[in-house]
Amino acid sequence: MIVDDFHGKRILVVGDIMLDHFVRGSVERVSPEAPALVLRIQSDYWAVGGAGNVATNVSSLGGIGCLVGVVGEDDAARRIDILFDRDANLENHLVTYPSWPTIEKTRFIAGDNHLLRADREGAPAIAGAVEEELVQRIEAAAATCDAIILSDYAKGVVTPAIIAACVLAGRAHGIPVVADPKRANFADYRGCTVLTPNRKEFSLATKMPADSDADVERAAPAAMDQFGGPIVLTRSEQGMSVLHPARPPLHDGARNRELRDVSGAGDTVAAVIALALAAGADLTDAALTANIAAGIVVGKSGTSSVVASELIAAMLQHADSTMLNRKLASLATAKAIRAEWARRGLSVGFTNGCFDIIHRGHVTLLNKARKKCDRLIVALNTDASVRRLKGPARPIQPDGARAEVIAALEAVDMALLFDEDTPMGLIEALQPDVILKGSDYTLETVVGGAFVQSYGGRVELVDLVEGFSTSRIIERSKQLVEAKG
Repeated sequence: MIVDDFHGKRILVVGDIMLDHFVRGSVERVSPEAPALVLRIQSDYWAVGGAGNVATNVSSLGGIGCLVGVVGEDDAARRIDILFDRDANLENHLVTYPSWPTIEKTRFIAGDNHLLRADREGAPAIAGAVEEELVQRIEAAAATCDAIILSDYAKGVVTPAIIAACVLAGRAHGIPVVADPKRANFADYRGCTVLTPNRKEFSLATKMPADSDADVERAAPAAMDQFGGPIVLTRSEQGMSVLHPARPPLHDGARNRELRDVSGAGDTVAAVIALALAAGADLTDAALTANIAAGIVVGKSGTSSVVASELIAAMLQHADSTMLNRKLASLATAKAIRAEWARRGLSVGFTNGCFDIIHRGHVTLLNKARKKCDRLIVALNTDASVRRLKGPARPIQPDGARAEVIAALEAVDMALLFDEDTPMGLIEALQPDVILKGSDYTLETVVGGAFVQSYGGRVELVDLVEGFSTSRIIERSKQLVEAKG
């Protein structure tokens, strides 16, 4: 699944940094002093907002967010430092500018209702020396990153020079640049790979409405002419539109089951698109994945991020998506898919092995195993695990190649790798309904058998085809080589 490929991708996020402060409580009365609600505070917490929330989304989805921006020399900046220190997947490349007050937004919330937002911010211009320092940090960080995000909140950091630096860095290193705009003229972002405006920004730039699919399609040529490239338009409750100069428009409806708070949805979209493009996905698949992620985040209260397991689970609700066509899975994906199979009432089988050289015995075993369950998971030992079990001369084929071959078999519904000597950890995590092994085992010697039986599962032994084994194939190959001299 595409989300598995997000892991470890380094995304450079450049833009306006803020500190978000959430004060939550309940309202039971009106103040006797004035016509104002009295919020009884129950909790408060802080999060890095603006471009920082984009970086946080990158981190929560398995990537590494490298954040470049400006903060002041104040308490808000110090709290941002603390928040960064708590997340190993966030890298702080911020420039400290004493004359720049760190932007802080305090939201007072009762339940899911925002009562008031109080902002602390000034409006100083970025000094030339600070802008030069930002450009240097962009150039240095981009050399190790897989994509760049320009997160423009119109607070003064995303200047023409900063946009140009990101575009040049993207070209120099061959990485995509995703721009989340605030400027009224999309031409200011020319050279970026893709633009992700919301409906209001799109209408402001084109001076045309964007209230329906037809409106969007009429305005699309003007928007793309300004920007000079593809646009992913976020449309709130109407979902998303992918506008590409060389393709017909694609409109994807909103995927959220409930709408609680749209704060930060655009940050999530930019993060997912950048991660997906960095992982080699097509823009359409990247946008569809981002739309699903946005549907998750708007169901949360306050500025929020999406974690990989949430996104995987949500994507499984849209199983016709081309993003789900890979059988190879990480454990996180496998757990989410297994849970979805359980929800649908499907029985799940599990088997494992080295599968070093695939032969008729393997294929027959897997075909027979698949007939005893609705879905079959096959776990393969990694190369290191095989060497410990079989010796330094094995495996013959690397684990990636072995997994690809196993996943290509019709009988196999999912394949994943494990590095331990036994698959016990996978069995405990996936809790299959049945473990299937060859008849050369006994019920007592099957790893995980007792565990599966403890919750009502079963163990079944499958008859083997005599005369086939990887060891015999290797030995026969050696004999042939020796015979030929």
